[in-house]
Amino acid sequence: MQRYFVKTDQIIGNNIRITGMDVHHITNVMRFNTGDNILVCTDELKTYFVKIAFFGKNEVMVEVVKEIEEDVELPVKVTIAQGITKGDKFDLVVQKATECGAHYFVPVEMKRCVAKIEPKKSYKKIERWQKIALEASRQSHRQVVPNIMDPVGLKELIKSTSEYDVCLFAYEAHGNDEKKALATELKKMEKGSSVLILIGPEGGIDDTEVVALKNAGFVPIGLGPRILRCETAPIYVMSAISYALEIEV
Repeated sequence: MQRYFVKTDQIIGNNIRITGMDVHHITNVMRFNTGDNILVCTDELKTYFVKIAFFGKNEVMVEVVKEIEEDVELPVKVTIAQGITKGDKFDLVVQKATECGAHYFVPVEMKRCVAKIEPKKSYKKIERWQKIALEASRQSHRQVVPNIMDPVGLKELIKSTSEYDVCLFAYEAHGNDEKKALATELKKMEKGSSVLILIGPEGGIDDTEVVALKNAGFVPIGLGPRILRCETAPIYVMSAISYALEIEV
């Protein structure tokens, strides 16, 4: 069933006011009619089975039929910080990591980034990635849509470490500690923790950046014996988190 995402302040009594691009999607893309049923998810992780009450010029009003119990979100909030990549690789990262349960995405300017995001064009890219996250959230029956943050430099990202309970960065494992680090860190994660995971660009993470990250408290984690593409690494990590916290008994 088609689902849409709203803020709590869009709930008015037993009705919910849907606005923005969703009005076009409901009216012109899905061609729903009065009386049709859809799902509405709020930013408080509540899901409602609703009935379309009426169509306005810039809004669709729906009536709550019942609240639905869902438990589809990861028990930890994961932020994927990705070194800026070439072409449409970040599109894939946003789409697949959203399906796997990521909550936030941060494009990061790093020394070995070949691609650059011009400040004047960044809003267009963020808008595109936000739409990709929205569609991926609908497809995977998420209760929330991840937020795409503005691009930052590595120094700025490091300054934000105090906001997270766990900070990791993917690094080609050389020693046993790095090879086992991901499994070790997964065992430490508690429900409700905020987790920051940095993935380097195509050229990897520069040695001076590795030192800066370690000094800031980031833990280097190996992602198995094979070398993964930068767009594959986030999916690998998200899958490992899901297995460790949601599936493994």
